[in-house]
Parts: sequence; C-alpha cells; structure tokens
Amino acid sequence: MEILVEGDIILESVSRRVENYGQELCDLLENLRDTVKDAGGIGIAAPQVGILLRVVVVCVDEKEIIEMVNPEIVETSGVQRMREGCLSCPDFLAVTRRPEKVKVEAYDRNGKKFKINASGLKACAICHEIDHLDGVLFKSRLDASELFRTLKFGKFLW
Repeated sequence: MEILVEGDIILESVSRRVENYGQELCDLLENLRDTVKDAGGIGIAAPQVGILLRVVVVCVDEKEIIEMVNPEIVETSGVQRMREGCLSCPDFLAVTRRPEKVKVEAYDRNGKKFKINASGLKACAICHEIDHLDGVLFKSRLDASELFRTLKFGKFLW
C-alpha cells in the first residue's frame, strides 16, 4: 500500500472505531503487515495508508507482530527519550519523550479483547502508532531539550 507523507490532511484526522470484524479487516491487517515490512518500519497505522480506522500493526522484532484494533492506552509510567522516525515523515529523525511503560487494551482481528504491557522501544512504537489514530505526528512530541540532536536529511539542525 502507498504510505501517505506529512502534509496529507488524512494524517491530521481522527480515525473511526472499527465496528465490523470480518474479512475486510483481516485483509487490511495483512496489507498493513506487508506494507510495514516492505518499508522497513517497526509500526504502521491505517491512516498512514489513507484509511481512517483505529487499526495498527507493531513489529519491533520479527518474532512478534502485534495487531491492535481500537487500541486504548489505559496506563503509563516512567519517561524515556527515544530517537524516532516515521514512515510518513521520511528522512527525519528526532528525540522524543514517551512513557517507559504502557498498558494497552485492544481487540484482535476477530473482535476478542486483550491487554498488552510494553516497555522500551515497544512502548514507544505503540504510543507512536496510537498517536496516528488521533491525527498526531511524532514531530509534535519533539523534546526541545534534545532538539540539537534532531536529524533532517542527514544533517544536524542547530
């Protein structure tokens, strides 16, 4: 699927909750999995491919692919600084502040509710993708105290 880039109004829009679980949702999840893998990312949200539904895929490592439908962060703790990038903001890396740990409630592709606890990079990726569902790009999460480390097009910004 084609990944939308910063400036597209869809990336600034709030996504709708998934109401129908069926083949169309399964197909979307498979396409998101393929798209993030082909792009070399660790996560993708449906709005990034032009679909305003609350659906994300996170694959921090090849052993675990997390599919979340209608995810909600129910608890956070700690703070971490993490260098982030985004498939919708190519050639831009920045240091952000995210929770060190998150607890998320979501549904799987069959509509079964589950909870997941995540920390470190996985917590960061989950928060990043859920932000996309609310029309928030990671650039709004930049840590001003770390801004000098921000890379754009391979050059330091001062």
